[in-house]
Amino acid sequence: MGPAACGNDQPSDAAPRDATAQVALSVGEDGRAVDPDKPLEITARDDSRITAVRVVDAAGRRLDGELSADGTRWRSTTPPAAATRYTVVVGTEKDGVPGRRTADLATRPADGDRKLGIVFGPARGVYGVGQPLTAELDRAVEDRRERATVERALRVESSPAAGEGSWHWVDDRTLHYRPRTYWPAHATIVVRSALEGVWIRDGLRGGKTKPLSIRTGDRVEAVVDIDDTEMTVRKNGKTLKTLPVTTGKAGFRTREGVKVVLGRQANVRMTGTSIGIPAGSPESYDLPVQWATQLTESGEYVHAAPWSAGSHGRDNVSHGCTGMSVENAHWFFTTVRQGDIVRYVDGVADSPKMPAFGNGFGDWNLSWEKWKEGSALNSPRN
Repeated sequence: MGPAACGNDQPSDAAPRDATAQVALSVGEDGRAVDPDKPLEITARDDSRITAVRVVDAAGRRLDGELSADGTRWRSTTPPAAATRYTVVVGTEKDGVPGRRTADLATRPADGDRKLGIVFGPARGVYGVGQPLTAELDRAVEDRRERATVERALRVESSPAAGEGSWHWVDDRTLHYRPRTYWPAHATIVVRSALEGVWIRDGLRGGKTKPLSIRTGDRVEAVVDIDDTEMTVRKNGKTLKTLPVTTGKAGFRTREGVKVVLGRQANVRMTGTSIGIPAGSPESYDLPVQWATQLTESGEYVHAAPWSAGSHGRDNVSHGCTGMSVENAHWFFTTVRQGDIVRYVDGVADSPKMPAFGNGFGDWNLSWEKWKEGSALNSPRN
């Protein structure tokens, strides 16, 4: 007896029979461009049964659909994309014999539909490994299924690979993207949209979006121990310096958590009124400040604070910023770039926490599980 094998009686080199006569498309059979506002329907003929359907465009986007329980009809769950060419491959079965039909169809440009515009951020350039990507929409998208359509079309690639990553809906017009951990150092990151022409809801389709490419530099991370009043700066895992600092005093505590460098100013005027301190109050101030590295939108900076030199490394006496000597502030200013990480730890009981959103980039303060909950693709309905 020869060796056993799994399979059927059909020779392995036999192609499925031509099923053109067994399959009817609801649109495109006459070669004319298809109305993009109508779903695609595929119907089985001649007592045959549809076993599989694949509808894909030149960009690799699939048009999803549902097959009836008896295998006689398939219908797309959304209209096709506008101004797009599709290849349709339908598998069939009749009397136990498989068949296949392949067809091409093209859709017309959409008439009168609004286009959803998207702008990716940050601007092209080199950033630290903590810099999230952003996608700003020019129209609100509230429905979760519509959000899933948008999110599914936003593609992020990193070289070297960054591992698992996800978009998170901050609000109806804003998405942020981050990997599970920080980006790799010296990576090229490209984000693009495949949403052009895609139906989102009645009257709204995806517009054309300009792709974005950014790069990361060295992995630079500063850790500020609030209780010990010191900052340790590391580059690619190697400690560069440990600096004495002062942070926020009672009533003005510095936020704990991970912050991302937003920008740098060699000289900036800081006033107490900008953080809600009334003019004339004992806490009021108006100071020219050097080597200011911004961490939050509300005004937390790392900067030179020669007026509090006696407290550096000893006491927390600032109004929320991280103060240090002029020499150390200049060194820090020239060492970090936008997107680098500054992490505050070991705060006191009344230290506030850095929020994930609304005050700069606090994205890394969410656990990975919480971050993924902000993706419309993690719903069991999608």
